[in-house]
Amino acid sequence: MPIATPEVYNEMLDRAKAGKFAYPAINVTSTQTLHAALRGFAEAESDGIVQISTGGAEFLGGQYNKDMVTGAVALAEFAHIVAEKYPVNIALHTDHCPKGKLDGYVRPLLELSRKRVEAGMGPLFQSHMWDGSAETLADNLEIGQELLAAAAAAKIILEVEITPTGGEEDGVSHEINDELYTTVDDAIRTAEALGLGEKGRYLLAASFGNVHGVYKPGNVVLRPELLKDLQEGVAAKFGKQSPFDFVFHGGSGSTEQEIATALENGVVKMNLDTDTQYAFTRPVADHMFRNYDGVLKVDGEVGDKKTYDPRSWGKLAEAGMAARVLQACENLRSTGTRIK
Repeated sequence: MPIATPEVYNEMLDRAKAGKFAYPAINVTSTQTLHAALRGFAEAESDGIVQISTGGAEFLGGQYNKDMVTGAVALAEFAHIVAEKYPVNIALHTDHCPKGKLDGYVRPLLELSRKRVEAGMGPLFQSHMWDGSAETLADNLEIGQELLAAAAAAKIILEVEITPTGGEEDGVSHEINDELYTTVDDAIRTAEALGLGEKGRYLLAASFGNVHGVYKPGNVVLRPELLKDLQEGVAAKFGKQSPFDFVFHGGSGSTEQEIATALENGVVKMNLDTDTQYAFTRPVADHMFRNYDGVLKVDGEVGDKKTYDPRSWGKLAEAGMAARVLQACENLRSTGTRIK
């Protein structure tokens, strides 16, 4: 199937909300990790989301120039071609973009998609994320209004992060403390500024103790039941039941019960990066240790081309990451839900 159209992406999110499941949103940094994500979704018979962070896009742009837009566009164009060979619908998304990188990343990509739509084509990406968690909520929402209008004009969904997620991702970091919990007032102010769909659809990354990266048990206190309070608080004021489509950030290492509670309360997208990075790299490390004499020209020998050929270990990496994506689909209940 091709990359999801705006209509299909909206249907995907609606189905997830109604069915109380979520799509894994898999960060990719190469064509190989893209194939791993697509393979995992296909094997799970689940539609899904593939996303590119600012750091991932810069890496994709090549180390000679390191241009984020070039990297993001190149991978998206590649994805539009190869995704047709996989029997699932895939939405392309750009991950965390702070204020200082908007002009070098999200705004140019929005403009590119606007021109595509005006020419009768679909947008290049189906959604973009604005991470204003380092700004005041007032400034965050003011910029969000501008970006939401631009996104709606390009038939794109905006994701907004209104309060901090702990840990660090691509240079945006927050301490792990009591500020990592969105309040009902925060949610009401968001609805007042961005609307509840009439100004354009958006996904909401609310904070309920989320932390990027991997931490030992007990270091992170998640409260996914807080999402229900946000839904009910805004519903009481605006009269729209379950108004938000939530995103679960910092989900690596979450328990099954925490995930289940989040799904019951409106999470439709859960980001996965740390776990899939490890799943991709672990088989490569195993291959290198097992074939030390083959991948290196030890003691003047010539090594074994079959073992240092990137395809030999690259296939293992793809399989390892695909298996982790398959597991994520099972955990998030999206297995077998693809739109046919």
